[in-house]
Amino acid sequence: MEKEEIVTAIESFLSSKKKPVSFGELAKHIPVDKKILRKVLRELIKQDKIITTKGHFSLNRESIKKVVGVVEANPAGFGFLIPKDGSEDIYIPFFEMQKVFDKDEVEGYVVLYKGKEELRIERVLKRARKEFVCSISNFKKCIANPVDENHFHDIELSKNQCKNIKPEQLVLVKITRYPTKTQKAKGKIIEIIGNPSESFLSLELLKRKYNLKNQYPKEAIKELNSFLEKFDFQKEISRRKDLRDQPCFTIDPVRAKDFDDAVYLEKEGDDYRLFVHIADVSLFVKFGSALDKEAYERGTTVYLPGEAIHMLPEELSSNLCSLVPNEDRFCLSVEMVFDKSAKLKHYEIYESVINSKARLTYDQALDIITGKIKPPLPSIRETLIEMENLYRKRHKIRWDLGSIDFDLPEAEIVIDETGEPSAILPYERHIAHRIIEEFMVSANEVIATFMNEKSDLGFYRVHEKPNKDKVQNLLTILSGLGYKTTMPDDFEPKFFQRIIEHFEGKEEEFLVRFLTLRSMQKAKYSPIDIGHFGLASKHYTHFTSPIRRYPDIIVHRIIKSILKKKPLAFNMSYLEEAAVHLSEKERLADKIEYEAIDFLRARFMKDKIGEIFEGIITGIIQNGIFVQIKTILAEGFVSISFMEGDFIYDQENHRFIDAKSHKTYRLGDSVKVKVIKVDEQKGKLDFEIVEEII
Repeated sequence: MEKEEIVTAIESFLSSKKKPVSFGELAKHIPVDKKILRKVLRELIKQDKIITTKGHFSLNRESIKKVVGVVEANPAGFGFLIPKDGSEDIYIPFFEMQKVFDKDEVEGYVVLYKGKEELRIERVLKRARKEFVCSISNFKKCIANPVDENHFHDIELSKNQCKNIKPEQLVLVKITRYPTKTQKAKGKIIEIIGNPSESFLSLELLKRKYNLKNQYPKEAIKELNSFLEKFDFQKEISRRKDLRDQPCFTIDPVRAKDFDDAVYLEKEGDDYRLFVHIADVSLFVKFGSALDKEAYERGTTVYLPGEAIHMLPEELSSNLCSLVPNEDRFCLSVEMVFDKSAKLKHYEIYESVINSKARLTYDQALDIITGKIKPPLPSIRETLIEMENLYRKRHKIRWDLGSIDFDLPEAEIVIDETGEPSAILPYERHIAHRIIEEFMVSANEVIATFMNEKSDLGFYRVHEKPNKDKVQNLLTILSGLGYKTTMPDDFEPKFFQRIIEHFEGKEEEFLVRFLTLRSMQKAKYSPIDIGHFGLASKHYTHFTSPIRRYPDIIVHRIIKSILKKKPLAFNMSYLEEAAVHLSEKERLADKIEYEAIDFLRARFMKDKIGEIFEGIITGIIQNGIFVQIKTILAEGFVSISFMEGDFIYDQENHRFIDAKSHKTYRLGDSVKVKVIKVDEQKGKLDFEIVEEII
């Protein structure tokens, strides 16, 4: 054993013991020469890492730097700690994962093992879950296993509980004893959920799996009702800028109920005066209240096909905070003046009261612009046309700075009255979407700039430069597609913009956009303003969706404290912790939404086994090929065992080559595939390639 391995072994062994241990006990568990072991122990004692008492040794836990964070489990059995201080993720080995579940909050310390950092968990601070949706994996011993592959623990049940459970049924298990290094978790069945093939369970299973709840705690609702009974609406109106006569309007998806933003534009000579009005959620959600704590814990609204699990109670999300037409609503407004070239001249931020004059869908806005339908108010068409003019000029400025538009196709799953997916349709982004997106980005940039200049505390949406290894991998793939370039010394957004531009209109365009996006870092929240790489923004935040995103509420509170010149109720440490928590909640919501889509896509495909579809190769690994069906954007896997021929995996060039015929399958190739298997519960599809490359 190397010295660092001996140190790790000593620290790991001592950390597992509550009482000091003798040298003999240490020597039994650490197979090295005793002289070497004594030498290492003496060094650790000198470094104050180990305490010796009457010839016995124990870990000096005061000398070890502690780290606190959230566990992120991997289905393979290991995990990572996402530290609360925002530092790099830390690897958690299999044996440490035996005592925790995914998303548990833990405290531990870092050790070096074989030259790499690993976490040793000392204690669990907060359990993420008490209940799990499970299947029975062993009826004889009555062992349950969570259906979520990130929860890989066996849960022991009392044997009599399995008697009335059928093999295909899922159950809800409540934990009665959490796992340790030496003991399995114990639990009891509190509900028989049913068979996952039953249509009514389509999304219910997912909600149970992630403990998503539509209902709000009674205390929070009671608190909100009490606040509203005492709230003086007229007094609040009197202290705000009154813009109720302004013919502003909202543009949202057809099924939307929570309208965060309203817009209006005035043309003043060559200048454009743009108003972006954002619902003033923080007026009703007071910092530290039961309502606020619940909203913070949820972090975001989770959107599932056909329904949403709201961050805020419906009374706020769909009523008092929602900018519904012909109702007075309180806002935080950003008024921006752009010159004829769409460069920002000046801006103003203030609390306002508005009265939206129309609720438009994106398609209605497009049809009004093109003259297909008449607007609710005659002035709206002229306003929309000027908005389009401003958008095009703003977009050019952003494009010239290097802003990257990945513009990947999306699909919408249509759910029928029984909860079944009845169709999967392409979701088209058009000029109306782009107008609103551009105006929201402009407002977010203005707010971030204002926050950066006027406050010591801020909360930003940041996007770091890409990792060089990921970019090198991207360039290797692009080289195989005929795009030759060299790795720059420093990345600028323009570099990636040129890649996407090169493939625009070509067969490989979708794949290149997809792979370029995968090479990027994930955007996250931070109290440190480092800009947004993908948008080419020097300052950026999330301000425009406070009904569905808690980070926006934090930003509203900071802006109000600047406007009113009042101190904030929180400090930097709160913002640091919030950034980690809310970034994690966003990642979890994305995961749930993707899982729901995968599940429903698989359910939609269950009666299409044997049918043939056109697809594109999006991934190649040693075991086979990932293919995405072009029409419904459903991805499936072609196992190498179902590929006719003697195929060899060429990892460097991301391809398979038949050793005899030299037939090649590479990233970006179009193929025809046959659906051969559908796993509804896991949301996975298996394909077989049935035709030569198209």
